[in-house]
Amino acid sequence: MFLHLGADVAVSLNEIVAIMDIEKTTTTQISREFLKKSEEAGTVISISDDLPKSFIVTVRDGQQKVYLSPISTSTLNKRFSKQPQINRRSIDAAK
Repeated sequence: MFLHLGADVAVSLNEIVAIMDIEKTTTTQISREFLKKSEEAGTVISISDDLPKSFIVTVRDGQQKVYLSPISTSTLNKRFSKQPQINRRSIDAAK
């Protein structure tokens, strides 16, 4: 199953590590540092030219990617919870 993140981007639910609200989390030093280091490593993918409302951390084959999405965490949460039951290890982090 896949989660649509915006534009034409969808990721496998099994690859999602975290779905984070960009406004709430970038107030902390550790989140800003994480995003900065991800940007420096070239693993940040901006989905849209619009201001991002969330960022989604994924890992596939040991490779991390951070997607900046114009879609809010509440909308992504709704889409996620409509999927059949899977290992929902990280969705609660977005609440």
